[in-house]
Amino acid sequence: MNFPISNRLELPILQELAATGGRDDVRFLYSRLVSYFPQLDAASIQNGRLERWRLHVQRAGKELDEQGLIKRERGIWTLTKQGRERVESEQTEFAIFQNEIAGQDEELTHQKIQLMLVEIGRVLGFYAQAEFEYYDVVWRETEKTPRLSHVFEVQHKGNIDSAFAKLKRAYDTQRSRPFLILASERDTNRAARSINPAQTGAFHELETVLTVLSFEQIRLLHRSLNSISDILPHFLGK
Repeated sequence: MNFPISNRLELPILQELAATGGRDDVRFLYSRLVSYFPQLDAASIQNGRLERWRLHVQRAGKELDEQGLIKRERGIWTLTKQGRERVESEQTEFAIFQNEIAGQDEELTHQKIQLMLVEIGRVLGFYAQAEFEYYDVVWRETEKTPRLSHVFEVQHKGNIDSAFAKLKRAYDTQRSRPFLILASERDTNRAARSINPAQTGAFHELETVLTVLSFEQIRLLHRSLNSISDILPHFLGK
């Protein structure tokens, strides 16, 4: 299980402080921040990883303090005027985004996520296909490259163990990078149990290599990459 880098924790910390009136004990932030990251599992963090998680949160808090966005005093974190303005700015941008997509179909289906993954792969310079053999989406370096560099299984409804079996097969045979894309928090918890060796998960070999993402994360990534699709290849050299 990979923890998010510190700067990805900064905005959730600000949002949580704003939601509690601008001031809170950091002890309560530790647990609430977990829900912002679908790849994390609260039970796993409590079981041997709590100290590492606290260090990640503290590091992000230190950076926010240095930026003047919060004040940290004896375990109490307080949102500053600048910090509140940052949260309000993010909310405004989100409202603009919501207005841009008003009237469109908001439901994220299995097929829509597949198409987004294909488009993301192509923007990043990969040869991407949906429904390749028994995989939902695959990426290869080129059309003629036999090796599948990335393999994606999209779970909206259905048997999550079947998705794990396919991803494990791809990793075992070609060392493909496995990705599991999940629609709901309930499925995220089920996935964590299946790869957690402490709970004798059937697919615990995937724990260190599997990336678990949500439908919403894929949508945000797709939208962000599309906005720079014309210039990105120049930086990637593809």
